[in-house]
Amino acid sequence: MPIPSLEVRLRVLAAVDAAQGATVRERIKQVSQQSFTCHQSNHVFKFTWRTISTWVYRYKKDGITTLEKKTRADKNAQRKVQVSELAEALSEVLPSLSANKVGVVPKSTIYRVLLARNYFTRAQLAPTTFYRFVREHELLDLESTNKLRMAFAMLHANELWQGDTMHGPAIKQPDGKYKKTFLIAFIDDASRLITHAEFFYRDDTQNMINAFRTALYKRGKPERLYFDNGANYTAKEILQACVRLDIRLSHAPVRDGAAKGKIERFFRGFRDRFLVMHTEFSSLETLNQLAQAWVEDEYNSKLHSAIQMTPLDRFNLDYRRIQYLPNNEFTEEVFFIEEERKVSKVNVFSINSNKFECPVDLRGKTVQVRYDRSVRDRFIVYYKDQRMGDAMPLNLYLNAQLAREHKDD
Repeated sequence: MPIPSLEVRLRVLAAVDAAQGATVRERIKQVSQQSFTCHQSNHVFKFTWRTISTWVYRYKKDGITTLEKKTRADKNAQRKVQVSELAEALSEVLPSLSANKVGVVPKSTIYRVLLARNYFTRAQLAPTTFYRFVREHELLDLESTNKLRMAFAMLHANELWQGDTMHGPAIKQPDGKYKKTFLIAFIDDASRLITHAEFFYRDDTQNMINAFRTALYKRGKPERLYFDNGANYTAKEILQACVRLDIRLSHAPVRDGAAKGKIERFFRGFRDRFLVMHTEFSSLETLNQLAQAWVEDEYNSKLHSAIQMTPLDRFNLDYRRIQYLPNNEFTEEVFFIEEERKVSKVNVFSINSNKFECPVDLRGKTVQVRYDRSVRDRFIVYYKDQRMGDAMPLNLYLNAQLAREHKDD
């Protein structure tokens, strides 16, 4: 029997979320009666409730990365910090350090600098492990270090984006109170380009979606995303958008900042080189204007020591590979949440305690309804992945009038 693809498994999870039932167990039982067709192989799958329960548990515990049951790639290896990650950090730290009288930089000094600059914690990289890695892999040799660093980096722009959120400065409001801000940013792994960075007053799913949508329009579609396990980055809208755009989504291990080293190092530089230059900001709009100007002029357009060119120039080397999103209905609705609904015999379905009429005759069918959670003013009906159109609010009075006129005719 063929192995179900990741897309099929995500659709099963989405079906559980949208199913009727007072408990998760009831919803899983209901979904176990459904069939799911793989769009690539056209194979029809049905899954037992125990299988679906396992997927739901794994996803809630550790995220989408655990849907694929496989042997760890790092089995029998040191798991907290990989050699390639250490090589990446050393390539940035070593040029800033001076040799002693005998012409070497003490390894103990290098280790303390790595901890002080928040590349790793002592729990992630013990001194004995650091010394062993340096000795076995000749990490203080620039050529060896660069080879390992390049093995860790992606080869092309938009192969992988890292994304994360940073606490920003508080802004004084008209009522005299201060309001926290949050910076949501995305970095391209190969070029180190910041594809988009924006401050918001709330660290929530809707703002995450707004920032990610802007990044996609500005820099094109990445092949992979690497996020942490925060609620914003594991939201249903993000999962569904990645399936629709054919983007592979994975999540960093819990409390493992080193796994997102590039975006974390950008945040550190952003604090040290931008935020320290400003005592306060008059408004969120002003903060974003200044921050985005700094990102484009002082970061994306300046020489980056790790790649020995500007991030923008490195990103543009792969311009033929960039896939920009078309400006059409599909793109507009990519981040809409989707729920399945059963259409009644009179071509009506219910959602959010309201009744709507399907745009075409879909009586007795199970349809997918997409809508913007933050607005909920439009409900678009899809059937078998085909867009059917906008649903109309049920108007019993108008329907009765039309029926009467038809009868009179």
